[in-house]
Amino acid sequence: MTGRLVLVSTPIGNLGDMPPRAVDALKACALICCEDTRHSGKLLSYTGVSGVRLAVANEHTEDARRDEVLGLLASGLDVAVVTDAGTPGISDPGMRLVAAAIAHGHIVSAVPGPAALVMAVVLSGFDTGRFAFDGFLPRSGKERAERLAEVAAERRTTVLYEAPHRVQRTVADLAAACGPTRRVALARELTKLHEDVWRGTLGDAVAHVTEVEPRGEYVVVLEGAPKDAPATDDDIVGALRMALRSGADRRTAIATVMASTGAAKRRVYDLALTIPRADSEPSHD
Repeated sequence: MTGRLVLVSTPIGNLGDMPPRAVDALKACALICCEDTRHSGKLLSYTGVSGVRLAVANEHTEDARRDEVLGLLASGLDVAVVTDAGTPGISDPGMRLVAAAIAHGHIVSAVPGPAALVMAVVLSGFDTGRFAFDGFLPRSGKERAERLAEVAAERRTTVLYEAPHRVQRTVADLAAACGPTRRVALARELTKLHEDVWRGTLGDAVAHVTEVEPRGEYVVVLEGAPKDAPATDDDIVGALRMALRSGADRRTAIATVMASTGAAKRRVYDLALTIPRADSEPSHD
């Protein structure tokens, strides 16, 4: 007899979105792993769940919680995993506990519920037949430049998460990588009283995010790359500047922009030589 590891989705803003089956699952568990006991404690109080122990399993403690969780599962007890909002394991803790439970032969199940990425993509107005989720972009350096180039070249609708204090930089970098005419939807405060979905071009989005108070985590939904649209010199220079400012060296920036635009090496190399050194110095966040 083995216990189950149950991934329980929780509301992303509106407590009324907590499904009854999720409440029943939490009541039946011996332990609830959460990101923040204070935050999850309020949710349990609201839903009437009591007598179940809470334990922190965030990005820093998830591995340390592993043995305790496996021990409870081995004794036949159920363990739930919740995050502060949304579905566990999606840019949130939970993935490592799932992998450990599966490796030891335990049952893993999930109670479906809210996910910010799904809500944002269906509200965007873009193609939802095929879309890619890229989570949070790397903060800086070569990894950020390479990921931005991949996103710029992606033909499918792409969904990103971003913190409010970094959204201005990310929108500016996307505009440089994708061009100012690519369409984007910026969603925030989803399901809450002040829910807001802004839609427009990346060029207009750069101005928009400087005019609003950065409040709540953003979901950025980017229109897929147009088919067979050749990159202009301005597109290439903008992408090169973005890559260089993100910390990539000139050789890496050229290779990254070649991959994202399909432009010839000689053309990208010659355009890279036109960028003054001051315009290619890394920015810091």
